Amino acid sequence: MLERFELETLFALADELHFGRAAARLHVSTGRVSQTLKQMERRIGTPLFTRTSRTVCITPAGQQLHDDLRPAYDQLRAGLQKAMAATGVVSGVLRVGYTTLWCGDLVVRAADVFRMRHPDVDLRIREVLIHDPLGALRAGELDLQLSEFPIDEPDITTGAVVLNEPRALLVPADHPLARQDTVSLEDFAEAPLITIAGDIPDYWQESHFPSRTPSGKPVPRGRAVTYWQEVLPEVSAGKGVTAVCARAVHHHMHPGVAFVPFRDAPPVQYGLMWPVGSESARARLFMDTILEVAEAARTPR
Repeated sequence: MLERFELETLFALADELHFGRAAARLHVSTGRVSQTLKQMERRIGTPLFTRTSRTVCITPAGQQLHDDLRPAYDQLRAGLQKAMAATGVVSGVLRVGYTTLWCGDLVVRAADVFRMRHPDVDLRIREVLIHDPLGALRAGELDLQLSEFPIDEPDITTGAVVLNEPRALLVPADHPLARQDTVSLEDFAEAPLITIAGDIPDYWQESHFPSRTPSGKPVPRGRAVTYWQEVLPEVSAGKGVTAVCARAVHHHMHPGVAFVPFRDAPPVQYGLMWPVGSESARARLFMDTILEVAEAARTPR
């Protein structure tokens, strides 16, 4: 007997034929989708999909399983949704956090849509301070959070990537790098790097504030600040540079600083996360809503 998530994985992959999009629909990582598919294929004894570095195709066996199971699954899901609507199951309190202003903007827009659809849910939104990105989740103060990846913790479940944002280097306005159109990851070696101090995983720090450039040059360290508001005056005073999301230029302008985009850095990923074992119908519905609102914002009008 296949479990519910295995069925959802089968149907999402069959619809999308893309592991990343299937993972986004299911609010999990691509690794979780791949692992679940392998488990199904071992249990059934035959490949359900063929995949290369560029394509994903459903096999005849996978198509047959999909066609046989989809009608029953759709009927079961429709029945559950009717029961939830009839009994008012989607109610209660949902607490959602975010770390940056652009994440907050998205959460608030999604909240407007969510409240119209689910007026019985008491939706509460709060900012999460960057120096303690997981504290509120671990303390049971939040049910769901939108903030920077990577997060790889045994007590935190990570879901879909909601935003992919270009990176920039925040530099003093009179620094030679400020006169360039773009910067490289190698330019981290040119000035002290201001970082964030706090209860933050080491791998997260290395992802956002690397200790070495791609070629192996050491990156000099500047002051480690606790709050974002401390970063701007530090940089303006010439104490160092720091890595930021390029979108910060629209939210955090300050005299004496310049935002220079990277030409070779991967994007900053912002994703959904929640405590392991705590996912609720309310949280799942809000995740659906925030992905819908984010996709609508990306789609040209």
